[in-house]
Amino acid sequence: MDPVRNPFAPGAGSQPPELAGRDEIVHDATTALKRTLIGRHARSQMLLGLRGTGKTVLLNTIESAAEDIGYLTSVIEAPEEKSLAELLYPKMQQVLRKLSLIQSAKSKAHDAMKALRSFASAFKVQMGDLSVSVDPEPGVADSGNLEYDLPDMFVAIGHAGKAAGKGWCLLIDEVQYLKEEELAALIVAIHRVGQKQLPVIFFGAGLPQLAGLSGDAKSYAERLFSYPKVGALDSEAALQAVKEPINGESEQITQKALTHIIEITEGYPYFLQEWGFQAWNAADESPIDENDVKTATDDALRRLDDGFFQVRFDRLTPKEREYVIAMSELGKGPYRSSEVADRLGEPPSKLGPRRAQIIAKGMIYSPQYGDIDFTVPMFDDYLRRNWKLSG
Repeated sequence: MDPVRNPFAPGAGSQPPELAGRDEIVHDATTALKRTLIGRHARSQMLLGLRGTGKTVLLNTIESAAEDIGYLTSVIEAPEEKSLAELLYPKMQQVLRKLSLIQSAKSKAHDAMKALRSFASAFKVQMGDLSVSVDPEPGVADSGNLEYDLPDMFVAIGHAGKAAGKGWCLLIDEVQYLKEEELAALIVAIHRVGQKQLPVIFFGAGLPQLAGLSGDAKSYAERLFSYPKVGALDSEAALQAVKEPINGESEQITQKALTHIIEITEGYPYFLQEWGFQAWNAADESPIDENDVKTATDDALRRLDDGFFQVRFDRLTPKEREYVIAMSELGKGPYRSSEVADRLGEPPSKLGPRRAQIIAKGMIYSPQYGDIDFTVPMFDDYLRRNWKLSG
């Protein structure tokens, strides 16, 4: 099989050749985009899921749909070390520059630029080459309180967009890394533009705990957003995700090989891409068979262990590593925190801060009170293959 024609794309956020099993999420997002653009109520969305389920791919798909409909789009990945104000400033400035070129929006865009200048000064954003060449607007977006100023900015951009017949679609990945006050400000801003029926909509993506974090930041967040769950694909969609790209290259795969891939990957999109990629490369000729998948499994696990899993494990301190190894030695999750403590021979109260830090790093989450589990599918298998508690 020609590796140059290999259709699979196992990478972080890489667009798969077949976006299977996500039609309902994309349809709902597209409907919300269309309604918001004409001033009708629609909920912004927070996509929730574990690592490797395709949340970033869905954000990219929604971005494309938004641009086709008539939105200006801004995509951000929320890192752990930068403030939301720093992340948003260049994106808002870019949107306003584009709107200022549209005759009907010049006045509103100019007003929004003045507000943005105030915003940058209030939050000491380093403007550099992206500085706004207007005077600040006193009393607008200049309090230094993000929960007051960000709604001012979103409303100003919304008015400019409405004057231009355009919308603004903001998409943020890894939302769980925002500080609580930043998430609260974002929620208030989305609420404000919704109340004013302005063409601004937000799509976020993050780990499962994001719904709880949003509710903690603002109690009405559960009514403001919809929270589509992005999980493993069902068997039919998983079959489609592997089979259709192969058929599209006029090649074939046996049913046994397909079944084997779906069993190993448990239907998680990232792993389907990895096993499809490796199985294609392992096959000498079509059809790809079960022996090819067995060969591919060794190659896929080696690559995952050296990359996908290892980079996450490396972020943990030695004590945090002990904790997750103890989790894995209990078998498949979810796990009771008390059982992990017993495994480590320490009182649960002493392990609370350690557990909280691992959650903050996005490695584990709490599906319900007292339970914890890995945010990375198959991470427990990786740990059991490669690590064990000392002593």
